[in-house]
Amino acid sequence: MYNPKSPHAEEFINHDEILKTLDLARQAQPKSFYEAILSKAREYKGLSYQDVAYLIHCKDPDIWQDIFSLAREIKHHFYGRRIVMFAPLYLSNYCVNGCVYCPYHLQNKTIPRKKLTLEQVRKETLALMDMGHKRLALEMGEHPVHNTMEYLLDCIKEIYSIKHENGEIRRVNVNVAATTVENYRKLHEAGIGTYILFQETYHKENYEQLHPTGPKHNYAYHTEAMDRAMQGGIDDVGLGVLFGLNTYDYELVGLMMHAEHLEAVFGVGPHTLSVPRICPADDVDPTTFENALSDELFEKIVALLRIAVPYTGIIVSTRESQASRERVLEIGVSQISGASKTSVGGYSEPELDEESSAQFDTSDNRSLDEVVRWLLERGHIPSFCTACYREGRTGDRFMSLVKTGQIGNICQPNALMTLKEYLEDYASPETRALGEELIAQELENIPQKTIQLKARLYIENIHEGQRDFRF
Repeated sequence: MYNPKSPHAEEFINHDEILKTLDLARQAQPKSFYEAILSKAREYKGLSYQDVAYLIHCKDPDIWQDIFSLAREIKHHFYGRRIVMFAPLYLSNYCVNGCVYCPYHLQNKTIPRKKLTLEQVRKETLALMDMGHKRLALEMGEHPVHNTMEYLLDCIKEIYSIKHENGEIRRVNVNVAATTVENYRKLHEAGIGTYILFQETYHKENYEQLHPTGPKHNYAYHTEAMDRAMQGGIDDVGLGVLFGLNTYDYELVGLMMHAEHLEAVFGVGPHTLSVPRICPADDVDPTTFENALSDELFEKIVALLRIAVPYTGIIVSTRESQASRERVLEIGVSQISGASKTSVGGYSEPELDEESSAQFDTSDNRSLDEVVRWLLERGHIPSFCTACYREGRTGDRFMSLVKTGQIGNICQPNALMTLKEYLEDYASPETRALGEELIAQELENIPQKTIQLKARLYIENIHEGQRDFRF
């Protein structure tokens, strides 16, 4: 039986319920039916998985025009023009799993296997700092000998310890294999931000076929990981599926069910949702791409997630091209990576193609400065802010601020101040000029005048050489 409050994966992600929901959703409904769902979405309180299933199968172009318009409106209400910047840092590509869509799989004998020493972690971190990054997402394969929790904790400690000129990494997110409550507690104590784990696919049978060997084969253990992370004290978790492994509508409903499960059990939904699409990689069977998404469908999914889970951050990586990222930024995405390397050690020591240890090919290969300038040219505010995590505004405390709209008084000035830091320390002259102009304009949009005045003072202090102001 479907039960969103159940601790068991096959009950809160219920296969029969998904199939029943999709059977109903594929049946055409009168326009008024879809308009009623959108009317609910305009309350800014989200939609159910059933609502999303109906909308993704709607064929009416007028309804879709309304969906895209509402997605823009909701994104602006909760996030304004702010776009959070981050970069992945790959620690190791040793892995014992057999995931057929990932070149790290155990059977791949051609990919160079690498694992960073702590000295190499330092070099990678310094390279990222010198670009201007303040927020990282740590990645590594699953291996009981090479990639232990102790190794990961040592890497986190090393990263947080590094101060270089005006640079520092202020927030480390972690995207590693499902683990125990005890290990999640250790990650929480180490001061991580968000724990991220992609489900890949919510279809259990397909999941087991795609993960034929290794610990990841265990569907329930993987799917229930976020519950254990919450039990271990991690307030903020990030969900995601790899669109293209299964049918898009099944995954979309499964993702929504997982979000509703977290709300039902912990009172806090996902801090972020990631929407990667499968892309070319070394030693990956091309038949894995049978369910690959078109650009049009990808954009529809992003828009639906924005109106269905309005408070969540939506992440798009450099898997996507510049053109694709440009479109989805307008309709829902609030976090992007910049100047990403998906190889182990790729920031400090670029690899030749034939030596590549990369997990997947990137499509947007611009420098961080180019990405920041591109965002500024389109009126976005590139944000390097990490304030909420460092001020304890996580979990339900963060969500209450977002859902009530009060986050604008905090995020807007913090985004502008961290942008100012970037402009002073790392930006090219062209980017700096654009950024200074935008900051002058956006300061006027801070709702509370007392906060606006204080933000102006802090920005002047940043220009004089001080750093790390935050609300």
